[in-house]
Amino acid sequence: MRVLLLGGTAEGRALARRLHPQVDIVSSLAGRVPDPTLPVGPVRIGGFGGPDGLRRWLRDERIDGVVDATHPFAATMTAHAAEVCGELRVPHLVLARPPWEHGDALVVESDTEAAETVARQHYSRVFLTTGRSGVKAFADGDAWFLIRAVTEPDSAVLPRDYQLVLSRGPYRYADEFALLREHRIDALVTKNSGGEMTRAKLDAAAALDIPVVMVQRPPLPTGVTNVGTVEEAAEWVARLTQGMARGS
Repeated sequence: MRVLLLGGTAEGRALARRLHPQVDIVSSLAGRVPDPTLPVGPVRIGGFGGPDGLRRWLRDERIDGVVDATHPFAATMTAHAAEVCGELRVPHLVLARPPWEHGDALVVESDTEAAETVARQHYSRVFLTTGRSGVKAFADGDAWFLIRAVTEPDSAVLPRDYQLVLSRGPYRYADEFALLREHRIDALVTKNSGGEMTRAKLDAAAALDIPVVMVQRPPLPTGVTNVGTVEEAAEWVARLTQGMARGS
């Protein structure tokens, strides 16, 4: 059995470690992050060229199952995988880490709504952690922004007053606490990515009584099977393998 693992996340790498070499897997990374941490086993980097390209690739590579362990905000890739796997009747699973529970956050539906909330609340020193693609919505903001991203945003979309920090997690609570206090942050803007690698900023903000504006993650495509842990995803692959063995 051959499995395509749409990865690029810590969960994708952990699942690759669980499956390789017992299962013939190919991990696929989007290629947007320079020098990515590679999972074990075979890896392809780059897009598929939309649903048509993904359809051809699955057929050409004789893929028997697909596990989508992309970032919770990689909505386009997730939608394409659900569409194509449904058409080809390829077993398909979404491994989506549980969202953060942060009851006091101002929950919004988009980066644009987050920027509008920042302006409406008159926040003046904002820690912006929505990633490279989320910066554009804040380009006209009047606040000062501490922007943290893995890769540098296009200079054309940056706000007028900002400081840029290029780094990737995991982050420690003590460091996040010190960062927020040092820069006198009065609001944290983040996406509800979930997971432990970047959760410390929420705990530090809560300790400092700093309000959080949180962009809600996009919904999964209707009808997809999804799990929240690497263990559950590995069990799904094991059941798929057993089912194919019985049918052979």
